[in-house]
Amino acid sequence: MSKQITLDADYKPSDDEPFMNDRQREYFRGKLMAWKEEILKEARETLVTLQSESENHPDIADRASSETDRAIELRARDRQRKLIAKIESAIARIDENTYGYCEETGEPISLKRLEARPIATLSLEAQERHERNERVFRDD
Repeated sequence: MSKQITLDADYKPSDDEPFMNDRQREYFRGKLMAWKEEILKEARETLVTLQSESENHPDIADRASSETDRAIELRARDRQRKLIAKIESAIARIDENTYGYCEETGEPISLKRLEARPIATLSLEAQERHERNERVFRDD
């Protein structure tokens, strides 16, 4: 595996250093791991809340409201489950040294884009092209 890298607390990837060097990969790994842990923590809290709110509401309006809230929460959790899969995929790309490179063009994805969306797999240009094509085909 790779050697252990220690980052300063104030380290931010910069265009002044080689793209996806050990420090940058470690920085994004930490960012992705923290994001995943936050999602899992929220999921655990939701589970506790849903279990504690499972009591039967005698009023039909209260019950309907509770079931609607529950359905919304479960949909949000499903989206977060998919997000965790994308985070894990990004971590795997870090391990494979392919992280930070566009899956379509092979070009580096800008650090600014990766900072905003660490799970990005396409450069901004490729993503925009993809979205334009999606719109064209969707309108058919």
